[in-house]
Amino acid sequence: MNQTFDFTVVDGIIDGLGRKPSAIIAILQGIQEHYRYLPREVFPYLAGELGISEARIYSSATFYENFSLEPKGKFVIKVCDGTACHVRKSIPILERLRKDLGLSDKKATTEDLSFTVETVSCLGACGLAPVITVNDKVYPAMTPDKATELLKALKEEL
Repeated sequence: MNQTFDFTVVDGIIDGLGRKPSAIIAILQGIQEHYRYLPREVFPYLAGELGISEARIYSSATFYENFSLEPKGKFVIKVCDGTACHVRKSIPILERLRKDLGLSDKKATTEDLSFTVETVSCLGACGLAPVITVNDKVYPAMTPDKATELLKALKEEL
């Protein structure tokens, strides 16, 4: 276990949700909300604190797509590629975002951890297609040019 990792935040989340195995999903959600991913150091720590196996915690973390074991950027941009968005040209938006940020299908997060670009199957806003979200805020009727402008505005917030 990494001795330099500060477990104060993790302890606060556990204390708030209870030291019981049934709280593992909520605890993992709280940890990811704080760190924007699940640091590897938390798995053995949680196993000890909750009295369950590290494998059980890891299997929960890898079963749900919402959890990430890799660091994500301050701004997580999700590009919908569901049917409605795809038909209305979501892929050129994805390609523009990746080009503007120097990312690819194999590299989703910028080196400085400012941006992560992901595709999702559906954001549930089909009538607004094509849609992207930035940290769960919906941006409807997106175009590649609007995506570039949005990136410029987000960069000013860094």
